[in-house]
Amino acid sequence: MEATVESPMSVLMADDRIKTILEKHCPGMTSDPRLKMAMGMTLKQIMPLSGGRVTATKIDAISADLSKL
Repeated sequence: MEATVESPMSVLMADDRIKTILEKHCPGMTSDPRLKMAMGMTLKQIMPLSGGRVTATKIDAISADLSKL
């Protein structure tokens, strides 16, 4: 299964290449302890809870990088 921005965080976090992409666009995301509570959520679902750290622009950039994998 191909990982996309519509994939749950548990899928994205299972791949070190994707974790690197997430860190590139949202520094500190993969080490944030609150992420454990959001493993069943998508990036779009996390966006309103992120305090501006995850934006639509960042999600689009992450999506573009994921498509290159």
